[in-house]
Amino acid sequence: MKTGCTSAISLLSLSSIKPAQIFDGNNPGLIKSMKKHDITVLHAGTVLLLILFFLTADEVKAQFVKGADIGWLQQMEATGYKFYDSTGTQKDCMQILKDHGINTVRLRVWVNPSSDKVNGHCSKKEVAAIALRAKNMGMRIMIDFHYSDSWADPGKQTKPAAWAGDTFNQLLTHLYNHTYEVIDTLKSIGVTPQWVQVGNEIPGGILWPDGSTSNWPQLAQLLNKGYDAVKAVDGNIKVIIHLDQGNDNAKFRTFFDNAVTNNVKYDIIGASYYPYWLGSDYTTTINNLGANLNDISARYSKDVMVVEVGGDYTKVQNTYNMLVAVMNKVKAVPGNKGLGVIYWEPEGEKTWSGYQLSCWGSDGKPTAALNAFMVHLLGVNEPGKDPEIFIYPNPFFGGMLNVDLKGLSGSSILCMYNMNGKLMKELSMEGPDKASFEVKLQPGIYIVDVRNGGREFRGKLTVN
Repeated sequence: MKTGCTSAISLLSLSSIKPAQIFDGNNPGLIKSMKKHDITVLHAGTVLLLILFFLTADEVKAQFVKGADIGWLQQMEATGYKFYDSTGTQKDCMQILKDHGINTVRLRVWVNPSSDKVNGHCSKKEVAAIALRAKNMGMRIMIDFHYSDSWADPGKQTKPAAWAGDTFNQLLTHLYNHTYEVIDTLKSIGVTPQWVQVGNEIPGGILWPDGSTSNWPQLAQLLNKGYDAVKAVDGNIKVIIHLDQGNDNAKFRTFFDNAVTNNVKYDIIGASYYPYWLGSDYTTTINNLGANLNDISARYSKDVMVVEVGGDYTKVQNTYNMLVAVMNKVKAVPGNKGLGVIYWEPEGEKTWSGYQLSCWGSDGKPTAALNAFMVHLLGVNEPGKDPEIFIYPNPFFGGMLNVDLKGLSGSSILCMYNMNGKLMKELSMEGPDKASFEVKLQPGIYIVDVRNGGREFRGKLTVN
């Protein structure tokens, strides 16, 4: 499985690398391309600084969603949990996720949560703080309203304690005001979510018993209040309705047929997919997931997204394979209506959370399953077209080494090794893209390895 960088490479594997042309850094205008296994490099200097080139707003909007629900992150940090990248370097968890191809974060909101580290927090104030942090890192934001003081899911949709004794009309007002206040607060600090879920896994409705599916006219009114509140803040935000068991077509048809009958307003259908909770390997249900996504997208003329997915953290290869399969099923929905996939609490390591389905090991590092988000997706690249990869000094800022991918789409991984075969740096990129990486290089020869899907391009980098 060639996904992320290996921690070391054999020197024997370097013998077949074609020597690269070397240019002096005093003439940064000399930029040559590399194709296949011939990498042209330029003098880079001994100190490299970090500079990022962001995609335009339209390009970001069009990106396939590779997301992480990170509702536990603030409390993990507050309790002293440390996160490390694959080289053992302590880093901001969000940066590690981003380096693995994550471009979106999903954040749950509870009404009046407790202070329990696992089952509480996620208040409006806390969500605003982490949403701003994610936005400043270039992430897109999804907000997930549970309309409860703690977990809401298919087995429980408990009203917030403060709303428990109120009439149905009062519930309508509470839901609208709560939704509006959270989204308006976010927008006021410069964070406009791309997506908002009105309810979390709601095959049985919300705010039981008033908003149960046994009373669809009332459930429809509640859902529409949430929709209206979101659109009152910003009409461009997309509203999601989310059900569990994305492989169960009958469940989705039953719910959304009723939603149509009762004139429920929404933009996107969200699904959860957890083979672990289904009690079988993903291979037995993955085709059902794909078939359901295709069906509901066509039947209701809606975009679709897998907004929750997860696999056993001890079964790394299986979880990796499952994630790649899920992303390919979503990507394959006709008409580009499959928007993306979000992993639920990948950072929620078990010794802290008790959760079995994270993507993190007890050593504080992500497992290799998370590398799935860096894998090239089917149907993205133009077959047979050779890529061009440029490595060159930044012509405006001394000491900066730019990497520019052309002709590569999907996710790429750039790995740099010294001549002893030791990994020096790992960088994920969404091609076509530009980036630079922070690493101190002494004069000498280094190996640059670029992986894109099943393809690999390797050459020598010389620092004078």
